Amino acid sequence: MKEILYLEVPTPDLSALLTWLQTQYQPAVGNKTLTPDGIRLQVESPGDGELSAFVWSVQRTSYLKVFRWSDSPVTREQQLLADLTVQVRNQFPYQYPEPPAIDLSQQSIFEALKANYPLTVKYFQKMPNGEYDLTRVYWWEKRWREGVRHPQTPKTVIQTQPDRHFNPTSRYDLIYIGGALGVIHAAVMARLGYKVLLIERLPFGRMNREWNISRPELQSLINLELLTPAEVESVIAREYKDGFNKFFDANNPPHLKANILHTPTVLNIALDSDKLLQICGQKLRAAGGEIWDQTEFLNAQVGADAVEVALQHLPSGEARQAYGRLLVDAMGTASPIAWQLNGGRAFDSVCPTVGAVIERGFAPEVWDSQYGDVLNSHGDISRGRQLIWELFPGADEELTIYLFHYHQVHPENPGSLLEMYEDFFTILPEYRRCNLDELVWKKPTFGYIPGHFSTSSRDRAIACDRLIAIGDAASLQSPLVFTGFGSLVRNLSRLTTLLHTALQHDLLKAHHLNAIRPYQSNIAVTWLFSKGMMVPTGYHPAPQRINAMLNTFFGLLADEPLDVADNFIKDRADWFTFNRLALKAARRNPALLVWILELAGIKDMLRWLGSYLNFTLASLASQLLGNWFPGLTQWSRPWLEKRFPGVWLWMLSLSYALTAGMGRPDKMANIGYRPSATT
Repeated sequence: MKEILYLEVPTPDLSALLTWLQTQYQPAVGNKTLTPDGIRLQVESPGDGELSAFVWSVQRTSYLKVFRWSDSPVTREQQLLADLTVQVRNQFPYQYPEPPAIDLSQQSIFEALKANYPLTVKYFQKMPNGEYDLTRVYWWEKRWREGVRHPQTPKTVIQTQPDRHFNPTSRYDLIYIGGALGVIHAAVMARLGYKVLLIERLPFGRMNREWNISRPELQSLINLELLTPAEVESVIAREYKDGFNKFFDANNPPHLKANILHTPTVLNIALDSDKLLQICGQKLRAAGGEIWDQTEFLNAQVGADAVEVALQHLPSGEARQAYGRLLVDAMGTASPIAWQLNGGRAFDSVCPTVGAVIERGFAPEVWDSQYGDVLNSHGDISRGRQLIWELFPGADEELTIYLFHYHQVHPENPGSLLEMYEDFFTILPEYRRCNLDELVWKKPTFGYIPGHFSTSSRDRAIACDRLIAIGDAASLQSPLVFTGFGSLVRNLSRLTTLLHTALQHDLLKAHHLNAIRPYQSNIAVTWLFSKGMMVPTGYHPAPQRINAMLNTFFGLLADEPLDVADNFIKDRADWFTFNRLALKAARRNPALLVWILELAGIKDMLRWLGSYLNFTLASLASQLLGNWFPGLTQWSRPWLEKRFPGVWLWMLSLSYALTAGMGRPDKMANIGYRPSATT
């Protein structure tokens, strides 16, 4: 018996597919007989040349396979399979449902969405703030869709008036918009002596996503004296022994099946994110900073000497203004500032991510809380997406579980949080044996995590005069694992040092602030991996294709020493390691490049070649200059910084690019640079 066809049919309605196959599908040749799960086709004489087709459902979608009983092809086999493929795809095309229009003055969010998303409504009703959180999910998706579909006409929220001078009675040094990632850096800068204001649209300290990181990465919070070692320990909810990376390979050929990749020092620290935010908020206030929560950013006017920020206090509707030397955009993926700065092209891809923190309810044999799932798939492509799970143990019996997919943003198919939540609640029992009604739901976790495919250090605007973006608003994250929090923490020392230098010397023009960008050529070159995990809208790849690609690469990492995977996932891969692994992948799976080309397309492959060329040149420069240029920079500081501060900022930025920007942060640590408090 030989498998000759495997299709994903993008419908959760298995009965409709089976009925169509048995009653409506008419093969060009052969006699059709019905079976419980499909049909049999007798193409030639009895007992010779028989095909069997059957369907099944998993992951809220359906699949179809055809097997041939004989060793040799039956009459007109390829034509028959091609005809079946065309007919089933015409009958069951991709669907990209829109959230319904709702009026919450007439009905609750639960009533408005129940018909379209019944399981989502059912289980959000079981969460403590479910109605509020589901409303946020709905409006975030609506706002996201609007932004994707009108990328050429971003709303103008930043206006520059270089001749205008403000004379406020009170002025801040830094105004941060966005209180999640924003408060971490705001607290650091406040403790350096700057007058800081943090603006947060929601009640401060409430997160819609949990954070995981590793212990060495947390050390930067101690090094910057933001947290004490005791405070770091207090925000660690769980430290587990090992993390697993494993992708479904039942339909992969033997040479593309892979061992489990163990990553014991990747994302193995689960943080109490709410507590971390509260501690940072306390540190910010103790250093003289202010937090205005439930306050929405409206727009900003950039003048010659300050930024005027227009705000609205949401509970009262009161208009407010604030003035600062520098505005910091930390609003994340939906930032209207990022959209405006980049002409609507704030990022190229996204990970629609949903999940929940579950307080308890899993049977003891389902999961050992000493371990985490870093990346896991339990099936092939589902409705045009390769769904991937993450599972992180938290305090006591808590588990934080995410479901996401790498997504190529498209106006017809922007990516849906609500559809993903319906998937999440439907297929969670398939992923981890559980009864959803026995689980105690603590809170949802959701968001759009962006990705930007950089080809150089200048292809994205992250700043203009007196304004800079950080975190997800700057698309600062690994293209492979899309960890914005981890990337910010890894870059916190660099960001603090450079921004402190710029503020001390009033180097707040666009060309100065753009030198503080988080670009790393060794990260930029890895975006091809995430690109290869995205199914273009309307395209039907082989259902097992993305799992096969993931198993090719992660299988190689599983065969390497632990530090190789650790460095790769934490943005520290060097040129030699990257090329060695790429050549090994090509030998193991010669079709890999062709598969990526099919998914990425010629245009993006050419863009990637530009990234690779920049990576090669940057690696060469790092080898030639990285061992001595940072030392020269530090040696020249006493006289250069005072006389030519702009040159000093450039040299400092270049030193980081040659070292930390190429996965060699230790080279900057060796020069001993620490920002001194402002005077």
